[in-house]
Amino acid sequence: MKKFLGGAAFLAALAAIPFVATALATPGSGVTSTTFAVGTFDNLEAKTLSSKWQARISTKGVTDVHILENRIIPGGTFGWHSHPGPSIVVVKSGALTLYRGDDPTCSPRVVPAGSGFVDDGGDVHVVRNEGLVDAVVYVTSLIPKGATRRIDEPQPAGCSV
Repeated sequence: MKKFLGGAAFLAALAAIPFVATALATPGSGVTSTTFAVGTFDNLEAKTLSSKWQARISTKGVTDVHILENRIIPGGTFGWHSHPGPSIVVVKSGALTLYRGDDPTCSPRVVPAGSGFVDDGGDVHVVRNEGLVDAVVYVTSLIPKGATRRIDEPQPAGCSV
């Protein structure tokens, strides 16, 4: 009987894991996303080399490339999240405030229109519109084929934004 009760308790704990993970996640609000395109590529290999500039993109394995627009109202937030691959983020209008979960001071980085940032993938972060006007942002993400582009994450300890 003890084995049965222990097994039942174990199964109940397993069943609760998705609920606990959902309860700890910090969902976004005030964000409207429009997907412009998703394309699937075999290994991506591209490089440009000149005497003053160079670029390289290289993936191993089948890759989905997502291109999207995000509109974030003042006070809007993406919630704490991560991605399974890199994203190039360009701010068209307004401004974003970026907080990275691995920053021990949880310092804000303001990203104004005409600039952007690269999210390497795997890092926990939150992006918010702390300005007074809507922010419009374009994102290109490279992720493993079939993977979920965005992963909700719990708020990191020591970061109360």
